[in-house]
Formats: sequence, C-alpha cells, structure tokens
Amino acid sequence: MTALRNAGAGRALLLGVAASAAMTGLIWLLGGRLQDVELLPDQGAAWYYWKLPDPTPWTRLSAWLGYAAHQIVFWWLIHYAQTRVRRYTGGLHPVNVAALAVNTAFIALHVLQTHLFYDGLAQDVSIFSSQGSVILLLVAVLLMENRRRGLFFGKPAPLGRAVVGFARRYHGYLFSWAAVYTFWYHPAEATSGHLIGFFYMFLLLLQGSLFLTRAHTNRWWTFTLEATVAVHGTLVAVMTSGPGGAWPMFLFGFLGVFVITQMHGLGLSAAVRWGLAACYVAAAMLVYGLRGELGAAAGEAVRIPAIEYVLVGVLALLLWLGLRAAAIFRRPAPSPAPSQAPAPAMDPSAAPPDAPRAR
Repeated sequence: MTALRNAGAGRALLLGVAASAAMTGLIWLLGGRLQDVELLPDQGAAWYYWKLPDPTPWTRLSAWLGYAAHQIVFWWLIHYAQTRVRRYTGGLHPVNVAALAVNTAFIALHVLQTHLFYDGLAQDVSIFSSQGSVILLLVAVLLMENRRRGLFFGKPAPLGRAVVGFARRYHGYLFSWAAVYTFWYHPAEATSGHLIGFFYMFLLLLQGSLFLTRAHTNRWWTFTLEATVAVHGTLVAVMTSGPGGAWPMFLFGFLGVFVITQMHGLGLSAAVRWGLAACYVAAAMLVYGLRGELGAAAGEAVRIPAIEYVLVGVLALLLWLGLRAAAIFRRPAPSPAPSQAPAPAMDPSAAPPDAPRAR
C-alpha cells in the first residue's frame, strides 16, 4: 500500500487497468464452477436469465447486504475526500489508496458470494434499472462537460451554471451508485457479455477511486470510459442477437454521440474532426447498405443520441427545480414589521401639546 501511495496517479491508473483485467480473468477462470446452476428458460427482453428459480432469504440477503455495505463505505470515502482533503494532487491521497482497497475487497466478496449463493440484485429488481443506471451516468457526463466541450458540435447548450456546478460537485455519489449497483446486480458469471460488462464496471470503480487526482480529470482517460460503452453495447448485441441483429444501432448510435459531442473536447483540429465525421457517415452507409437497410440508417443512428440529449435536458430541468426548491426552503422568513408603539400615557397634570404654556 505504501508503494501504491507513493506512485503517481498516472502509474496507479495503469496498474488499476491491469488489475481490472486480472479480476475479470479471475471471474472467467472460476466460471466453470457455475455451469451446474439450473436456471429458468429465457422469457424475453425484460427477463434477466441469470437468477435462481427458487431464491431463499439467504441468497437475497447475501446480495443486498454486500451491495449496501459496498455502497455506504464508498459514499463515505467520497464524503471524506470532499470535506477533509479537498485538493487535487499528482499522486495518490491516503483516501485513494483506501478506496482502491475497498473496491478490490468488495469485488472479491461478490465473486465469493456468487459461488456460495449465486444470486445478485437481479432477483428483486428490473433489468432496466441496471441499464438505466449506466445511461444516467453517461447523460450526467454530457451535462457536466457542457461548458468545456459543448453539447452540439462544440457549442454549449444553455444550461445554467448552478446546475452544471452542482452536477460537477456531487457527481461522484451518482457515479458510485451506478457502478456499484450494476456490479452487484449481476452474479459473477463468466459469459462473454458478463466479462465485458464487469471489466467496464471495474474501470468505472477505478475512476471513482482516483477522485482528487490528476488522472481522474485526464480528458483522454475520461473519454475512453465514455467510448467503452460503444464497444460494450455493440459486442453484447452481437453476442445476444448475432450478426444480423441490432448491433449497428448501438455502434453508430454511440459513435454519433462521439461525433456530435465527445470529439470536440479532445483538442483535435477542425480538419481531423471533419475527417472523423466523414468516416462515420461512410461507415454507416456501408454497413447499412450491405445489410440492405440503407433507408433505416438515419433513424437507427440518431435514436441513441436523441434519447441521450433529451435526457440531458430532463436531468438539467430536474436539478434546476431541486436547486430552486432548496433555495426557497433556505431563504430566511421575512422578519415581522415592528408593531406600532403605544402612545405614552398622558400625565393628567401635564398641559396638552397645543395648550399655551404658563409664563
């Protein structure tokens, strides 16, 4: 741990990526032990296949208690860093080392929990909650980066500074929830889709552990985390529905967000950005042309970007309403107007104000 603390944040990041790959490999190596678990037949898109047919209170508690402990400890570390550390560094703070150790320990715990009890949170919550948590994370990044790289071709959207500032200050709690919740949603299965997803979650947990370091704000690293969802979504779509499935919608949908927004924050020249946009259009036309679906190319390619940008507006509106409500509740109540002081009692022996004075 001392050596890790003395390492620069960049080196810690590289070691963290390697450790993420190693932990993914461990799940793969142990996956054969889960092949005898009996599961119900697949029942459609809204059905999560990897859950026990007959869960028990112990299988449920093992997942929920592990998730709750992981979440609470990680949130406490973020709070500690924001209130006690509060400064960026080129190396690692002790709290970063603690966060890396905590996430590693809970990853190992979840792998053990899977092999003892199998079920994740999926037994009790919808599959769309897991997918939605990651989408919310990506949408929050678009909102947070609006001032730096813009939202549409380098142009910022008219989002309030207070809204963006609030998102940037407290995004760690949301991102931590999205990563930890999604991680505990799935059992540590070794299918190709699970392995790709776990590796992505490990990278997000690594990013969350490096708060208040220069690696945490490295634009190429943060872009890599955003772009990885295109690889993950496309490969999972190919694995589940085959080459003839809907994978182009995920590939060109997420790459569309790259062309419209993400590439404008990387310091690329205008010529390079125009070249990337041209490659994107040509690749989309080629793929959809070979599939005989050229007429559907535009509709499918804009679906994911349209959803994300609408959600950016919705999230901004909700944050604005929340900030306005908080401001109203914090506003001190106006002090009551001072009451009219009663006229002093008149001394009967005193002359009235308009009476002539005795000489």
